[in-house]
Amino acid sequence: MTLAQRIEEVQRTVARAARRAGREPNDVTIIGVCKTVDRDQVDAAYALGLRHFGENRVQDAARKFASPLADDAELHMIGQLQTNKVRVAAPLFDLFQSVDRPSLIDALEREGERLARRLKVLVQVNVAGEAQKAGCGIDAAPALLARVLESPHLAISGLMTIAPLVTDPEQVRAVFHGLRKLRDELCRSHPDATLDVLSMGMSDDYAVAIEEGATHVRIGRAIFQD
Repeated sequence: MTLAQRIEEVQRTVARAARRAGREPNDVTIIGVCKTVDRDQVDAAYALGLRHFGENRVQDAARKFASPLADDAELHMIGQLQTNKVRVAAPLFDLFQSVDRPSLIDALEREGERLARRLKVLVQVNVAGEAQKAGCGIDAAPALLARVLESPHLAISGLMTIAPLVTDPEQVRAVFHGLRKLRDELCRSHPDATLDVLSMGMSDDYAVAIEEGATHVRIGRAIFQD
């Protein structure tokens, strides 16, 4: 399949899953995870209509996007972010999806102040409790959210999770449902928080994630496969 065909297939899958859940396909944002491809593939995907792209490593993003994306495109930091990389990352990314600890919140706040702008963030939650995965525990999420809300140069947009790798996507439906449930609970306990974004679902399980309320899906292999 060509890049255009792969993007169209992902768009069709998104549309079908959204309609099964009684939602509009346009309510779901496709993030092309471009960590395995060079800038020419990103530019080709942009020409085909993608406007959101995700990177895992700050150094790769700094190289790949030395020439910035167009103004109507957004770059998402979706990998674990080290505090010593925040100064390089802050001007590069439009949304930081992997905020999972107080020290990272504080580092981002300092850079937001230095840049005189508010940085958009998601709190990453390890819903499945996998030891090898980043993300705060469910019980720690309220305190992290409160810390973001207390940071004048950060703007909370929602939550993110990474589900376990499984052969049957139905096995991780409960993970996606759990993130949506947590979001609803946090909205009730923190009515001043805007938590519109639920970033969950990747190439193997994004249809199930959409059925459970995902607003953003992170698609790498299904778009940029070799």
